[in-house]
Amino acid sequence: MTCLLTALAGLAPLRSAQAQSFCASDGQPRSVQLLERFMNADCEHCWSDPATPQPSVGQIALDWVVPGSKGDDAPLSAVASRDALARLEALGESRPAEVKTSLHSVKELRGTTLRVSHGLPLNDYLGTSIELSPIPVLAKRQRLNAWLALVETLPAGTEGSPVERNLVRNVIQTSWGVRNQRLKTDQSRFFEARSMSIPSGTDPNRLRVIGWVEDERGHILAAAQSRCKPT
Repeated sequence: MTCLLTALAGLAPLRSAQAQSFCASDGQPRSVQLLERFMNADCEHCWSDPATPQPSVGQIALDWVVPGSKGDDAPLSAVASRDALARLEALGESRPAEVKTSLHSVKELRGTTLRVSHGLPLNDYLGTSIELSPIPVLAKRQRLNAWLALVETLPAGTEGSPVERNLVRNVIQTSWGVRNQRLKTDQSRFFEARSMSIPSGTDPNRLRVIGWVEDERGHILAAAQSRCKPT
């Protein structure tokens, strides 16, 4: 396989970054399931496997490439991320020999909205944010864990992939709420805004963010993905 990094870097952009004016989850349908597809960087054929599960209506798909035993010599090493190992650890799962799929139902937090957004690329960084408002009652009893993944959305056919992929390029993790302590009386939302670095070889015009919030047992309470609206 030709180096995946070279192939991705040479792809034509979906749209000019200058044509994007608004990139957020506003107006997107509620997501009911999160489909996570893990593949070992050592597995050359995994990317083009015709048996790759495809997301159905209401599902958000994430593609994690896990560092393999071959290190930089692995066929998919250019897009492997240690964030994938952190995610597997959070799920209580081991590193797959080839591929592993995890499907999670999203519980609805009534009266609370999860919003994710991002700006335009600048000097290899992208400003991103994740917000949960108003604060759910659940947060007064336990800590919530928020994940925000910077993904590069690659169309079906890229390097022979049978499906569109949301390749995870960077991740932010944060925790909200304090167990057995009162939240600040003037606090109406949970909000986190950070700049995320864009790895080398990434097409910035294909970037967006996918976020989700979990309870202490790992149950997903809300999930959202950004879409860019043209000027």
